[in-house]
Amino acid sequence: MIVTSLRDSCLFERAGEDALAAIARHMRRRRFRRNETIMHQGDPGDALHIVSSGAVKIVLPSLEGEEAIIATLRSGDFFGELALLDGAPRSATAVALESTETLTLPREAFLDMLDRDKALRESLLAGLARELRRITGHVEELHFLDLAGRLASRLARLAREAEPEAAAVRLDWPYTQSDLASMIGGTRQSVNKLLSGLVERGLVVIEKDTLLIPDVEALEMEADR
Repeated sequence: MIVTSLRDSCLFERAGEDALAAIARHMRRRRFRRNETIMHQGDPGDALHIVSSGAVKIVLPSLEGEEAIIATLRSGDFFGELALLDGAPRSATAVALESTETLTLPREAFLDMLDRDKALRESLLAGLARELRRITGHVEELHFLDLAGRLASRLARLAREAEPEAAAVRLDWPYTQSDLASMIGGTRQSVNKLLSGLVERGLVVIEKDTLLIPDVEALEMEADR
């Protein structure tokens, strides 16, 4: 049910039932296969996307065909809001990491609701602030940590985003080693070697479709070494 998915999104967590029902009437479901592009950098910004299931990577592509992954999103997260706010083309590309469903809200309806709903404006600002902090952390990693530190830091951050208070975290793992390399600015070969080292030391455990971090704090300490 669309209202249930909206209620699980941080963007609409402060909205009342009547507001959720009104928003749901404008929403459309879209489904994407693994590795299918949801939107391209430069596309018109015509809709907001809310992830209702699956996972999405937000990437900056290069002319050489490489990509930098700047964010990974899961159920309840949203993307595409910047182009809706300023009318500019999409600033990044979004790709489904696995079979994914999103709910889309057209730009006109989105802007109309922002004008009328103070709670929605506040939630949007909070979401933008979280994204800015995430990007700031990514820039900090790239500038001040070596590759081993960036890998440990990124895995620990993914764990904290999934379960902020947990000592041990099991992550759904749709990422390839190339994806992981794109997150931290390395090569697939170097990431493979560093990841193997973390496995040997018991800091991560790779299982089928999941990655277990037995002690998130220990992994964070590894990043600071």
